[in-house]
Amino acid sequence: MNGAHDMGGVIGHGGLDAGRDERAVHHSWEGRVNAMMRLLLARGLFNLDQFRHAVERIPASEYLASAYYERWLTALEALTRESRDETITLVEHRREARFAPGDPVIVRNVYTKRHTRLARYVAGRRGIVESVHGPFLLPDTRAHLISADWEPVYTVVFEGSELWGDEAGPRDYVSIDLWQSYLEEGHEQGRRSSPRAADRS
Repeated sequence: MNGAHDMGGVIGHGGLDAGRDERAVHHSWEGRVNAMMRLLLARGLFNLDQFRHAVERIPASEYLASAYYERWLTALEALTRESRDETITLVEHRREARFAPGDPVIVRNVYTKRHTRLARYVAGRRGIVESVHGPFLLPDTRAHLISADWEPVYTVVFEGSELWGDEAGPRDYVSIDLWQSYLEEGHEQGRRSSPRAADRS
């Protein structure tokens, strides 16, 4: 989903001051919201991808003005209103791996109003598969209770110049895990080492 939550590569929001106070929560109500989310998740009221999508559906102005656990609370309120007593069994699909380490790939450039774990700053970009993991459930269909799609997940390495242009340093790279549905075959012939592997040599 292309929304205010997808901030990777976005400038203009100011610096991030983590400070030295690294507590998980700063107010008692935040701890209660955390506990409620985990309890309702464990009881099967929703799955993790449904919860993430509920956070993403918060209007942009409200999302940007809200603290972290305020967003969680808003999402929980929405999910409890939308919950149904019926049990839904999703049809399972399993997909074999299409890519191997060293394969060039292109990230699909797809605009969707549904949930996705595809970060928009890599959409349409070219990278090299570094490793293969899984299979794992595809969040895009699980969040909407469409089906249970088990897919390989690939760690794909992108050269900094592919993402940031001339502003990137010559040894900059980004690694990101991407489900198979997000990828297409690259046009380059043959397999190559990832930029990270070349940097280590």
